[in-house]
Amino acid sequence: MRVTAYPRAERGDLVEVLHGRPVADPYRWLEDAASAATARWSAEQDALWRAHAAGLPGREALRERALALADAGTVTAPVRRAGREFALRRLPGRPHPVLYADGRAIVDPALLDPGGTTVLDSWDPSPEGTRVAVQLSRDGTEVGDLHVLDAGTGDVLGPPVPGCRHAPVAWICEDAFYYVRDQWMRVRRVGGEDTAVLRVRGVPGLGISHDGNWLVISSAGPGGTGLRLADLRHGSPAAPPSRPVPHALAAAVGRDGRLYLAVPERDGLALAVADPRRPRERRTLLPPDPEAPLADFTVLAETLLVSRLRDGAGELLRHDRESGAYLGSVALPGRGTLGRLSAEGDSAWFTYTDTLTPPQVWRYDGGAEAASLWEDSPARIGLPEVRTHVLTATSPDGTPVRVTVLAPPGAGPRPTILHGYGGFGLPMTPSYAPDSLAWIEAGGALAIAHVRGDAGSRSQGVGAHRMRTLEDFLAAARLLIDDGWTSPDRLGLWGESNGGLLAAAALTRSPELFAAAVCVAPLLDMVRYERSGLGPLWTAEYGSASDPAAFHHLLAYSPYHRVRPGTRYPAVLLASFGGDTRVDPLHARKMCAALQRATSGDGPILLRHESGVGHGDRATGTAAGLAADLLAFLAAGTGLSR
Repeated sequence: MRVTAYPRAERGDLVEVLHGRPVADPYRWLEDAASAATARWSAEQDALWRAHAAGLPGREALRERALALADAGTVTAPVRRAGREFALRRLPGRPHPVLYADGRAIVDPALLDPGGTTVLDSWDPSPEGTRVAVQLSRDGTEVGDLHVLDAGTGDVLGPPVPGCRHAPVAWICEDAFYYVRDQWMRVRRVGGEDTAVLRVRGVPGLGISHDGNWLVISSAGPGGTGLRLADLRHGSPAAPPSRPVPHALAAAVGRDGRLYLAVPERDGLALAVADPRRPRERRTLLPPDPEAPLADFTVLAETLLVSRLRDGAGELLRHDRESGAYLGSVALPGRGTLGRLSAEGDSAWFTYTDTLTPPQVWRYDGGAEAASLWEDSPARIGLPEVRTHVLTATSPDGTPVRVTVLAPPGAGPRPTILHGYGGFGLPMTPSYAPDSLAWIEAGGALAIAHVRGDAGSRSQGVGAHRMRTLEDFLAAARLLIDDGWTSPDRLGLWGESNGGLLAAAALTRSPELFAAAVCVAPLLDMVRYERSGLGPLWTAEYGSASDPAAFHHLLAYSPYHRVRPGTRYPAVLLASFGGDTRVDPLHARKMCAALQRATSGDGPILLRHESGVGHGDRATGTAAGLAADLLAFLAAGTGLSR
């Protein structure tokens, strides 16, 4: 469907000279969401999208199928505190997960807010299991209130703490805990007042030892990662003596009282161990494995249980706790993704999921040295038949790029979605995704490009090396076309957040390879990304435009600045969210205006903006509606018919 006229967007003549380079920013005015001009333009874009969406074939059927596939529900591994068990479950038909304590629901966001916009962001039980700190936010902002509840009754204890954004919590005892708000670590008495303890910059983290003696304080931001270890045996809770822990990315005090450190080395992360009183006197317990990055570990009564990523899937390994010697692997149900390890005594629990398996909880038994199913997903539903194919593309510098293709049975070119992320060291691992299964069931294929910047290769795609990530992604696209999996008129792009940046960089670099693209909550103006949302925290990933060398790298791939008039761009749908406090919707607005003016193609350039939701979790029905819109748009652009 060709759009014959787009809403008028005044193209300004703003040009700034940055580090000796003139940089045009004709749609700077769209950064101001509160201006009358932006509001008018946005309302016209909303009307254009709604009219287009109403005519997308198969949209309602895709929504219903995505919702039905999501109704398998979810479960999480239990967290045990003094005999009491805490876990999240989302039952079929329910919009949000519910927090349970010993099988009793104590926090149900749907009961608190029938409108479905309240989300349980995090929860942390006390060591005695009598109380739990929960954080709730509304409208997708991820900024909300921290409450303390009685774990037995669900009653609220004392006034809430406002303005918390996924604030890390570390309980000292059932009456007091540390938490972080406004870049300060604070100690709080339940029902009482706060005392500021320590300034913590960037993204903070807190972890307390099981014996309550040690507190690990972490921060990650523009200056890198910082770690401090506080000795809670001495001094007051408001002024515990602490010391830096150098040359480590993460730390935790195990049940054996030893300090475990994730230490960066040339070939990846090593696991080292030390006495917490002398953190510099460490020894390597597990050396780096460049083929299997370290994902998680936990200390059991007899062994060290380690989770790694190998060839894009999770594995679970047993090691001697003292020497680090390899003792064997733990059989898993398939090639999938493992959640965080939660341990008690000689047992550990973890979630498992893969392409056709909704989340399950498995329990590792140290006595039997084996894992077994602990809790299945709440419901069993009919699933489509899916074939998995692993391909290898070659990037221009000769680097192999693994590409996983999920497709229905049968051969021949078919409409295909290419998906990637390529940032922050986050893995692209097999997991249950209702929207992906709905697409495959309709006859399409999904290709996942494991590019540099993902888990195990972050350093190879960070900062000045960012162009490698884009080259890997484009190599995957060309392989899919050259090997007959799809064709340029049937190949679509899908990217979210940093993945939306990757998809937009690909479509502006090589628009001829793609028929359609969806970019969800994307970063797009890389010259000014630091000025909004959580951008200031991401300079370690992308580099800062204030640095001349980094500026030139950013400008080289910044999608907004690579839009060229008269180019035949594919159909593009940009999705933004009113409650998004991570990536400001201004990126999508500016990119939409630039593409609408520049394109000479027949494919529509549209903006889908949604209020009351944000960058993270949302109600199941809302998620299904978004998925249906994106899939229906890609189906129309790539020729997928139901």
